[in-house]
Amino acid sequence: MSLPIKDVLAAKGITTSGDSLAKLESKWKEFEDLKGSLEGAPLDDFDLALKNTAGGDHHG
Repeated sequence: MSLPIKDVLAAKGITTSGDSLAKLESKWKEFEDLKGSLEGAPLDDFDLALKNTAGGDHHG
Protein backbone atom coordinates (compact mmCIF):
# COMPACT_ATOMS: atom_id res chain seq x y z
CA MET A 1 0.00 0.00 0.00
CA SER A 2 1.35 3.43 -0.88
CA LEU A 3 1.60 6.47 1.36
CA PRO A 4 -1.03 9.21 1.23
CA ILE A 5 0.07 12.18 -0.88
CA LYS A 6 0.07 14.39 2.23
CA ASP A 7 2.77 12.17 3.78
CA VAL A 8 4.79 12.04 0.56
CA LEU A 9 4.78 15.84 0.27
CA ALA A 10 5.57 16.31 3.98
CA ALA A 11 8.58 14.01 3.66
CA LYS A 12 9.86 16.32 0.92
CA GLY A 13 9.19 19.45 2.97
CA ILE A 14 6.31 20.59 0.75
CA THR A 15 3.24 22.17 2.32
CA THR A 16 -0.08 22.79 0.57
CA SER A 17 -3.30 24.61 1.31
CA GLY A 18 -6.49 22.69 2.05
CA ASP A 19 -7.96 23.27 -1.41
CA SER A 20 -4.77 22.28 -3.21
CA LEU A 21 -4.36 19.24 -1.00
CA ALA A 22 -7.89 18.07 -1.84
CA LYS A 23 -7.13 18.35 -5.57
CA LEU A 24 -3.80 16.56 -5.15
CA GLU A 25 -5.42 13.76 -3.13
CA SER A 26 -8.03 13.28 -5.86
CA LYS A 27 -5.37 13.02 -8.59
CA TRP A 28 -3.18 10.81 -6.39
CA LYS A 29 -6.08 8.38 -5.95
CA GLU A 30 -6.62 8.31 -9.74
CA PHE A 31 -2.93 7.46 -10.27
CA GLU A 32 -3.02 4.79 -7.57
CA ASP A 33 -6.12 3.25 -9.18
CA LEU A 34 -4.34 3.15 -12.54
CA LYS A 35 -1.26 1.58 -10.98
CA GLY A 36 -3.41 -0.99 -9.18
CA SER A 37 -4.69 -2.39 -12.45
CA LEU A 38 -1.07 -3.01 -13.51
CA GLU A 39 -0.07 -5.16 -10.53
CA GLY A 40 1.47 -8.39 -11.76
CA ALA A 41 1.43 -7.31 -15.41
CA PRO A 42 4.60 -7.65 -17.47
CA LEU A 43 6.21 -4.21 -17.75
CA ASP A 44 6.59 -4.57 -21.51
CA ASP A 45 2.81 -4.69 -21.84
CA PHE A 46 1.96 -1.40 -20.10
CA ASP A 47 3.29 2.14 -20.24
CA LEU A 48 2.03 5.04 -18.14
CA ALA A 49 3.22 8.58 -18.80
CA LEU A 50 2.37 11.85 -17.13
CA LYS A 51 2.72 15.07 -19.05
CA ASN A 52 2.71 18.51 -17.52
CA THR A 53 1.40 21.23 -19.81
CA ALA A 54 2.52 24.64 -18.55
CA GLY A 55 -0.31 27.10 -18.06
CA GLY A 56 -3.00 24.71 -16.90
CA ASP A 57 -5.10 21.86 -18.15
CA HIS A 58 -5.55 21.60 -21.90
CA HIS A 59 -8.10 19.26 -23.40
CA GLY A 60 -8.14 18.64 -27.05
